[in-house]
Amino acid sequence: MYKILIVEDETDICEILKFNLENEEYEVSIAYSAEEALTLNLSQFDLFLVDVMMDKMSGFEFAEILREKNETKNIPLIFLTAKSSEQDMLAGFDKGADDYINKPFSIRILLARIQAVLQRYSVDPQDADLCFDSLRIYFEQKKVVVEEKEIDLTKKEYEMLLLLMRHSGKVFSREEILHHVWSDLVCVTDRTIDVHINRLRKKIAPYGDKIVTRSGYGYCFES
Repeated sequence: MYKILIVEDETDICEILKFNLENEEYEVSIAYSAEEALTLNLSQFDLFLVDVMMDKMSGFEFAEILREKNETKNIPLIFLTAKSSEQDMLAGFDKGADDYINKPFSIRILLARIQAVLQRYSVDPQDADLCFDSLRIYFEQKKVVVEEKEIDLTKKEYEMLLLLMRHSGKVFSREEILHHVWSDLVCVTDRTIDVHINRLRKKIAPYGDKIVTRSGYGYCFES
């Protein structure tokens, strides 16, 4: 379920937006000012709907702050505003907006444009980068980084870590790891899996203990 934050100081508009968005099965939160929004954990949201003209901090100023922070710079943002001139729209896009919708607006059009923006940002979970604190797997580059230092893993070690982190909390038996990582017809014993796990734990220190042994069952990554 996508999480949307509405940053808008008009209560009536907030209520209308929340009602219609929740009918489309979005999870909706409201901040009645940019200052209130900045007290929240903004990285949890998938989209920001932001009014431009608010008391004290404007929507443009709020957007600048979002785009300066690593945790929010890539979260899509749509401006909702009565400022409809071409110059205003260009200013909005210059602040990092993904769309700019004039008030008054059609709810159906707004919903369609929200869906379009979210689809542009959607990523197949199987192709997404993974992270736990400073342990990161960069899927496209096929590399693993711990505390900003790239770790030298073998192909099998990388694939084992990817499997376990991608399904964090799920216990994989040795046979399942063999099936996923050693898909070719190679004679590999349970002992081989244990050796690879031990090497992997040492290489990803201090996160090696996140790969947990479930005696009699197998291994899992506990986040």
